[in-house]
Amino acid sequence: MKYLCLIYCDEDALDAMPAREREALTERCLAYSDELGASGHYLGGERLQPVQMARTLRIRQDGQPDITDGPFAETKEQLAGFYLIEARDLNEAIQVAAKIPPASLGSVEVRPVRDLPQR
Repeated sequence: MKYLCLIYCDEDALDAMPAREREALTERCLAYSDELGASGHYLGGERLQPVQMARTLRIRQDGQPDITDGPFAETKEQLAGFYLIEARDLNEAIQVAAKIPPASLGSVEVRPVRDLPQR
C-alpha cells in the first residue's frame, strides 16, 4: 500500500540553522532516500519551496478562481516536503517515517494514499 509522509518543519528555524547543519540535514535526507530505494519502500519525494512561494486556489460558486498568497492557515510548522513510500501496512509506514531525518525538527504526517479506480 502507498503512504504519503508529509514533513512539517518551522521554516524560520530551518533558515536560522547554520549552513553546515542545513547541508548535513540535506545529506541525511538524500542518504535516507537511497536507503529506502534499496529496501523497495521509496516511490518518490521532494523538498518544497518556502511558503512564500505558495498560492492557495479556491473555486467558488461563480466558477472564478480566488487565489491568495501562501498557505491556507497560519501555523508554526509549514509543509516542507514529502516522501511517497510503499509499506505493508500503517505500522510499517510509521516505522519508515520515524527515520525521516527532519522528523526530529518538526513532525511527519503518515497518510494512506487512496487508490482511484482504473479507467
